[in-house]
Amino acid sequence: MSTSSVPTVQFSPAQRLILPDVPTVLAGIQADFNAAFGGNLNPALNTPQGQLASSEAVIIAEHNALFAHYVNQIDPDTASGAMQDCIGRIYFLDRLPATPTTVAVLCTGLSGVIIPVGAKVSDTSGNIYTCTGEGIIGLNGHVTLTFANTKNGPISCAPSSVNAIYQAIPGWDTALNPGAGVVGSNVESRADFEYRRKGSVALNAVNSLASIYAAVFDVDGVSDVYVTENNKSTALAIGGVALAPHSVYVAVVGGLASDIAMAIWNKKSVGAGYNGNTTVQISDPSGNYSPPPIYSVRFQIPLPLPIKFHVKIANLGDLPFNVTTLIKAAIMSAFSGSDGGPRARIGSTIYASRFYAAVASVAPISIVSLTIGAAGLSPTLNALPIGIGRVPTLAENNIVVTTV
Repeated sequence: MSTSSVPTVQFSPAQRLILPDVPTVLAGIQADFNAAFGGNLNPALNTPQGQLASSEAVIIAEHNALFAHYVNQIDPDTASGAMQDCIGRIYFLDRLPATPTTVAVLCTGLSGVIIPVGAKVSDTSGNIYTCTGEGIIGLNGHVTLTFANTKNGPISCAPSSVNAIYQAIPGWDTALNPGAGVVGSNVESRADFEYRRKGSVALNAVNSLASIYAAVFDVDGVSDVYVTENNKSTALAIGGVALAPHSVYVAVVGGLASDIAMAIWNKKSVGAGYNGNTTVQISDPSGNYSPPPIYSVRFQIPLPLPIKFHVKIANLGDLPFNVTTLIKAAIMSAFSGSDGGPRARIGSTIYASRFYAAVASVAPISIVSLTIGAAGLSPTLNALPIGIGRVPTLAENNIVVTTV
């Protein structure tokens, strides 16, 4: 059996897949040619044998790279596309479709009036939003409810843009969003799918934070979740929120309130209390009692936290005429995770450096500075921690682009 001087692809427990580089492959091919012709073969690349060796080296390198690509596709951390979908199905997960923008709307009117699921409001751009969870206008004459855009995708929703009741209900007078909406997303990105897959590992477990997280994230329409607990006998402040003794805390964006409540109730530890601004009544689903007991489940619908950006770019004279529009679109895409990277989430820290690549990709741009801030904070920060009771939101009018 003949042997070759061309090095092969190797596997190493420490370094995993090891590929020979092109010069090494070329040297091996030249050695094989030289041996086949009895030695003293001119190795110069401008000779016929040199040209043939060079072409063969490139072909082998391309096949090695393709082989490495498919090897990486069996690793959940690096898999993408159809191969990532296959890994997801092992965990009974499918890639999420595009999601709508959701927004907290302050509804005012006559005390006791019920605003049902499916109630509609509209914004100044003509977008329609439907109510995701039934609410009752309180004695104070108002109630805050979550509404979702009827169209999927990253549709911006600026503060006070939702200002009209699209479908009248007697006793419901006005609708207005004090804060920006949580921008929707396109089809679930590689990074978001992997983030959710890791969290789903505990889906079949109970009595743990991970199991609550997995169950709530599995609810249709949910785009973000944060779960923590206070296992002490005294109140405890975590991430800017005061948690009751021996209780769980669940913050959720999107999804039907009834589905979220049932997911929490099915997974939480027996006897653990709740925290949050939303209370849902659920019936015991076990079927062991008639009539079934009624339980109150509380969770947090996080308040929107409008994020601000200030981008300074060098005025080099060859900038696109619509550079401001392009930069704003790139930041919006990165913020929602539509660019394939991690999205801004509840309880996370938003780093300004996350958005440098997005801005730089729109055109040959020299970035002087890129800083962030939030409502009440000037956009002068490099990093911004988000509390566990807030969900970061972004509207285009909160992105300022200046040339210097």
